[in-house]
Amino acid sequence: MADLFDSSDSQRGAFELPYAKSETFPGEFTLKRGGSLRDVTVVYETYGELNQERDNVILLSHALTGDSHVARHNMDDNPGWWDILIGPGKSIDTNRYYVICTNNLGSCRGTTGPTSVNPETGKPYGASFPEVTMEDNVKLQKMLMDALGIDKILAVVGGSVGGMMCLIWATWYPEMVKGAITIATSPCLTSQAIAFDVVGRNAITSDPHFYGGDYYGKPEGPSVGLALARMLGHITYLSRESMIRKFDVETDRCNARQIETQFETEFAVGSYLAHQGSKFNERFDANSYITLTNACDFMDFGDNVPEIAENLAPAQCKWLVMCFSSDWLLPPYQSEQIVDALISKKKAVSFVNIQSDAGHDAFLLPLQLSTYGGLMEHFLNNLYLSQESVKKREKDANVVLDLHETPYKPSDSGLIQDGFGRSHDGRLDFESILELIPQHASVLDLGCGNGDLLKRLRQRSDKSRLMGIELSQRCIQKCVARGLDVVQKDINEGLKAFHDRQFEYVVLSCTMQTIKEVEHVLEEMLRVGRFAIVSFPNSAYLPWRTRLYKDGRMPKIGCDTEKSWYNTKDVRFLTLADFHEFCELKGYSVRRQIALDTINGCRVYQNPNDNASMAIVELSR
Repeated sequence: MADLFDSSDSQRGAFELPYAKSETFPGEFTLKRGGSLRDVTVVYETYGELNQERDNVILLSHALTGDSHVARHNMDDNPGWWDILIGPGKSIDTNRYYVICTNNLGSCRGTTGPTSVNPETGKPYGASFPEVTMEDNVKLQKMLMDALGIDKILAVVGGSVGGMMCLIWATWYPEMVKGAITIATSPCLTSQAIAFDVVGRNAITSDPHFYGGDYYGKPEGPSVGLALARMLGHITYLSRESMIRKFDVETDRCNARQIETQFETEFAVGSYLAHQGSKFNERFDANSYITLTNACDFMDFGDNVPEIAENLAPAQCKWLVMCFSSDWLLPPYQSEQIVDALISKKKAVSFVNIQSDAGHDAFLLPLQLSTYGGLMEHFLNNLYLSQESVKKREKDANVVLDLHETPYKPSDSGLIQDGFGRSHDGRLDFESILELIPQHASVLDLGCGNGDLLKRLRQRSDKSRLMGIELSQRCIQKCVARGLDVVQKDINEGLKAFHDRQFEYVVLSCTMQTIKEVEHVLEEMLRVGRFAIVSFPNSAYLPWRTRLYKDGRMPKIGCDTEKSWYNTKDVRFLTLADFHEFCELKGYSVRRQIALDTINGCRVYQNPNDNASMAIVELSR
C-alpha cells in the first residue's frame, strides 16, 4: 500500500541548497505592473556540462512553489522535485544536456522575494514587495542567460506555471529558443482556478498573525492561513479518481492517520491535507505565496484561439505540448487552445492529451512517466540530432547527413508482397501515394498511425511542411521519436484549427472505413487542402466476395487482415464503385486513381472493382 501522505511535495523540503549558485544584477529592475526592485538576485542550479558551442542548454521553469533544486547532484544530495526525469541517462539526460533551473522572482528560496532585505530599509520587504508577473520572471532568466554567456537554448521546459514561462520565452526571444515543451499548462488561468487562489490568499490575509504582511520578527506568523491555502491547493492538484484511489480504495476513508495538528483529521483525506499544510509551513513563506499566485493570475496570453495565436505568432521553435485528461485545474482544452493557435500560425507542434487519473500533479509523479518522459526524451533527442546535423553540414558542405533515416528509394514493382500490402522495401500503398504527391508539397496526414507515410515523405524532401493527426497515444509517441509533428485529434470532429488551403495535400490512408462522419471529413479535407488522397480497402474484391458467397463467412477485409469481424475498427465497408458514385453525387473530381492487389503485390488495370483489394483516389473540387 502506498504511503497515505505521499504527494508531489514529498521531494521538497526546507533543506539547504549546497549546489545553488546566485547572480546579482546591480541597479534598478523595472517590473511590468509598475514599481521596481534594486539589486535583484536570482538563485539557480545547473546539471551536466556546457558544451564548447554553448548550445546544449535546457532551461527549466518550476511550478508555483518549486525551487531551483530540480534533481540531486549526487547520491549524497537531497532528491529534487523532478528527480524522476532529470539526471544521467534519464529523459532529460545530463550526460548530453546542460540543464539550468532558476528559482522564481518573488519566491523564498534564494531569489529576491518578500523575505529578502530591502536595500533601502535594511529590513525584509514583507508587505512592501511589489507585484511581479511571469514576464518579470522571464526577463530575469534572460538576464541570467546573458550573464552566463548563453545565447542559444536547445529547449525551454516547464510544467504548470513553468509552462506559462515557456510561452513567453518562445515569443519574446524566438531567435534563442529551438524547442519548447509545455506540460499541464495554460495561456491564462480560468476564473475557477483564480477563485481557488483568491480563497487561498484570503485564508492567509485573514489569519490574525498576518499583521498586514509584516509578520517577520513576530513570535508567530500566519501559519494557519498558509496551511489552509496549501490544503486548498492540494485539492486542485488531485483528481476525483486519484482521491478515490488514495482515500477510498487503498485506505479506509474513516481510518485517518493520527498526527499533531489543529485541523480536523476525522477522515483519511483530512489527515492528508493537514499533513501537507503543516509540511508546507516548514519550507514556504506566506507573502511569497501571495506574490506568486498573483503572478499566475495576471498571466494572460489570451482565452481564445485567435488571441492566443496572435500572441504566439513571433515564435519560431518546435513545440511539444502535453496535458493530462483528469487535470481540472489547468484543463486539457486550454492546452488544445495553444495547439490550435500554433496550427493556425503554421508552427511545428506535436500534442498529446495523456490518459491519467492523477490530476494536475501527474507531471510530477511516476505514474505516466514512461509516456511524458518518453515524449520529452524523443523530442529533445531530435532537436539535438538535427542541430548536430546542421553543424556537420556546415563543416562539410559536400556531405548530406540524415541522422534519422536512410534516403527514400521507390521499390521495384516486382518485389514480393505480403497480405498487408507491404513489400520487403516498404508498403506498396504508401509508395503509390508518394507517386501522386509532388516532391516538396505540404501534406497533412489524417490518422497517420506510426508516421510511416510521413517518414517516407520526409526522407524524400526535408523542405516539405508535413503534419499528422492521430488518436492513439502510443502511435504519437512513435511519431515524436521519428521527429514528426503529430497532434492528437479526432478527425470526425473536423479540422477547424486549420485554415483553408493550408496544405496542398490532405491524405486519409486506410482510415476512411473507420471514421463515422465521412461526408464531413471529406468536405474538410478539400477545404484544408487543394487535393485530397483517400485510400481504402475495396470490399468488392472477388476473393473476399467469393468467400462470403461460397462459405457464408465474413472475409478479413481491410488494411489489417489479421482482424476479424468482432475486433476490427472498421465501421463501414465500401466498394470502389460505391466511392465513385459518392464522388459524383458530391461533385468531387477524381483526378487520378491507383488500384492495387495488395495480396499479390501488383497494380490492377482491368476491372479494378473486381480485381483490386485496395483503391487510392486523388480528389479535388
